[in-house]
Amino acid sequence: MGQYFTNDKLPSDVKKTDCFVLGNKFTFLTDNGVFSKDGLDFGSRLLLETILLEEVGGKILDMGCGYGVFGIIISKITSAHVDMVDVNLRALHLTERNAKLNGVSNISVYESNVYENVSTKYSSIVTNPPIRAGKKVVYDIVMNAKDYLEENGKLFLVIRKEQGAKSLIVDLKKIYTVEVLKKSKGFYIIKCSL
Repeated sequence: MGQYFTNDKLPSDVKKTDCFVLGNKFTFLTDNGVFSKDGLDFGSRLLLETILLEEVGGKILDMGCGYGVFGIIISKITSAHVDMVDVNLRALHLTERNAKLNGVSNISVYESNVYENVSTKYSSIVTNPPIRAGKKVVYDIVMNAKDYLEENGKLFLVIRKEQGAKSLIVDLKKIYTVEVLKKSKGFYIIKCSL
């Protein structure tokens, strides 16, 4: 089927999916070659529902935004401005369409291979790192987030236990103050603070 980060040759098959987060209905267009094309995945939902009401705020970066779930939902619920980046052009196109579909205009969407085109600092970075892209990419995202966080900034991420959550936490603690905000069904919601 091909990976969602190397999808240029996959035939397009746009589908519409609905989800409810914290009582709000969202509609997303998805396609072949993007992560979680069948709808909002459990880990992403858990992250959103864990951080939205208390944790995330200020200037926000959705790193590896896919078709726009984190940035669009966070912006809609909190009215915060969210920068959304991904290396996947199909995903970025879907993000722009999904923002319009959900009435969200307080976002900026642009291509970036990890932090390559990111030039500002954020109070919050949110990510569901692309495990299938490999450990190097995942570590690039989470370990280098520190360079793009404001003082007292926070990185929020979701990772599954069987995808190396425990060893990742050990490595994150070398850089950040790490707190596991929630564990459910093998998923860890992690907050890393500077």
